[in-house]
Amino acid sequence: MSQWRAARAREVLAALTRAGWEVKRERGSHRTLAREGWADYTFAFHDSEEIGPVMLSRISRKTGITPDDL
Repeated sequence: MSQWRAARAREVLAALTRAGWEVKRERGSHRTLAREGWADYTFAFHDSEEIGPVMLSRISRKTGITPDDL
């Protein structure tokens, strides 16, 4: 079973911000996030959209957040 639980996109974006990611640019629902030492990450979700465990795991690999960060 996955360690990840489903979460709203706004919760995930808030967790990324707490982890040191900053919005570099925004166009519609696509936000390009930047953090020193990491490649830019495009976060492409509407705020109220629910993100499932599989996608959260993929986001984690690219950004370094953990289930505890949510």
